[in-house]
Amino acid sequence: MRIILYTGKGGVGKTSVAAATACKIANDGKKVLVVSTDQAHSLGDSFNIKLYNDPLEIVTNLYAMEIDSVLENENAWVNIKSYIEKLITLKSDKTIETEELLIFPGFEELLALIKIKDIYDEGKYDVLIVDCAPTGETMSLLKFPDLFKWWMEKFFPIKRKGAKLVKPIIEATMKIPVPTDDTFNDIEKLYSKIDELHRLMLNKDVVSIRIVTTPEKIVVKEAKRSFSYLHLFDYNVDGIIINKIFPEESLKGYFQGWRNIQKESIDDINDSFKGIPVFKLELMTDELRKYETLQKVGEKVYGEVNPENVLFQDKIFIIEKTEKGYNLAINMPFVDKRELSLSQKGDEITISIKNERRSFILPTKLQSKEIIDAKYTEGKLNIHFI
Repeated sequence: MRIILYTGKGGVGKTSVAAATACKIANDGKKVLVVSTDQAHSLGDSFNIKLYNDPLEIVTNLYAMEIDSVLENENAWVNIKSYIEKLITLKSDKTIETEELLIFPGFEELLALIKIKDIYDEGKYDVLIVDCAPTGETMSLLKFPDLFKWWMEKFFPIKRKGAKLVKPIIEATMKIPVPTDDTFNDIEKLYSKIDELHRLMLNKDVVSIRIVTTPEKIVVKEAKRSFSYLHLFDYNVDGIIINKIFPEESLKGYFQGWRNIQKESIDDINDSFKGIPVFKLELMTDELRKYETLQKVGEKVYGEVNPENVLFQDKIFIIEKTEKGYNLAINMPFVDKRELSLSQKGDEITISIKNERRSFILPTKLQSKEIIDAKYTEGKLNIHFI
């Protein structure tokens, strides 16, 4: 099964483009499911059909659903939730605030990803199209498996056998409940699922991300920033879609000023994303709603290109042997190096770009090495180790 995620700044039309892509692939004979992970769902509006937390058949080969994170939350981690609730309410009663504390930041996004993994494991479809939330929420969605694995390891370091031995002492002296076997089972299942999910999302032969933008400088700038963040987390971007391009005949009178703005933005995208396919969609005379319209849009966007294919693949992390040691090159263009920071602690390094941060364990051959130098040039962060 192929998984294609669509993201972009709010209002660029990513939901319509995701739905149109699904329509084209389904029309070509493949079984497709398009899902929305955005909490402010609009996928159903695009098809002009009420969607639910289970797949609904739109036409032959085409299914759609809107993931309900509340339902997924209720089903996902009953025992873990009960255990943390006990910890929170040790010296107080359960309140509405307690319930809110049990929804960790980003956890809804994680549940959406786990649902995607479940759909992938079922193997009922040829292609899964994901209409993601706007850029900020999408980054939460995509970086969360990495962060949550770290969180689980830090939050539940106690092992099952050790817990049984110290359970009477801890509960008697510290008055803190120790997780039950059922809780440990849930923790292990969740951790295993997240680990599998993380490996799936980094499989560039299966998963790719497409950024939807419009020909406006501020939106293009965010698309570039998203591209850098996605590369930091080792995700493959295989397409850029420029939506809402004013047709030439409309750029007269009141809209004449948009001619240069639009041309400069499109030229900037073509120059900046060299090698990555760029698709264009002109502003339509009607709303992008209902299957028939979306099917036409899918043909307009992709033409003869098969959108289910992996359209581009880039090697993001490259390790090279040098005379004195090793060089780790990370391909992440469009970064302002004044917003870039790097630190090392043992075999782990942390890279920050403005408000996005990633910590990861170094490859085996670099784990005994230390950083002696780092430079950001020509869209690459080169880290030198000896």
